[in-house]
Amino acid sequence: MAWWASRGKPPLARRDWLGVLGLGVTGYYLASFLDFAGLAFISASLERLILYLNPTLVLLLGWLLYKRPVGRFQAWGMGISYLGVVLVFGHEAKLEGDDVALGALLVFLSAVSYAIYLSYSGELVQRLGSLRLVGLATTVACGLCIAQFLLLRPMTAALVAPQVIWLSILNATLCTAVPVLMVMMAIERIGAGLAAQTGMVGPMSTILMGVLILGEPFTAWVAAGTVLVIAGVFVVSRADRP
Repeated sequence: MAWWASRGKPPLARRDWLGVLGLGVTGYYLASFLDFAGLAFISASLERLILYLNPTLVLLLGWLLYKRPVGRFQAWGMGISYLGVVLVFGHEAKLEGDDVALGALLVFLSAVSYAIYLSYSGELVQRLGSLRLVGLATTVACGLCIAQFLLLRPMTAALVAPQVIWLSILNATLCTAVPVLMVMMAIERIGAGLAAQTGMVGPMSTILMGVLILGEPFTAWVAAGTVLVIAGVFVVSRADRP
């Protein structure tokens, strides 16, 4: 992707390379690593509710980084969303124990990492274009993943069953390359904030898949927390509009 989109274009400046490196680390490598690490301790339903907070984190980063004001209704919306996550977290902590706190923290840091990526990608994608930026940033993340494997695992760990290879190919294409390209194309056209709000479809669908495919229970606590998180993000997104 990077090679195709770079044909006939001027070479990247030093600040562009730094931006690509930062986005590759935060958006593709660190966010994914922390998310998978957290999933070892909590359910997919709680994980997705935490990731559902992404638009509120983008809003907070906009306030911290760019001094964009946060309105009263946006603040109320964020409070409602975080109340929903705390509700489900409290219920799951009673059932699963102390490891839930560690898992929730890891997934929340994943959401923060991805929100940083969304917040900083807007300006860079306008200069480089979505295809070129995604190609370069995912190449950075790929290099980091390979380096992590070589440092932490023996080479024999690469010998896996054919089913794992096919699932990995599916994950790499339809679940990784295609979505990140679409997200970057969306940011290029509608901005980071609205792209994050539209991406709320993903966490909701994953909660349903966790119930249908993984057999996770969809309790009244999960339902109540989901309603609160969705309602809060809806308030934030509506308050964002003129």
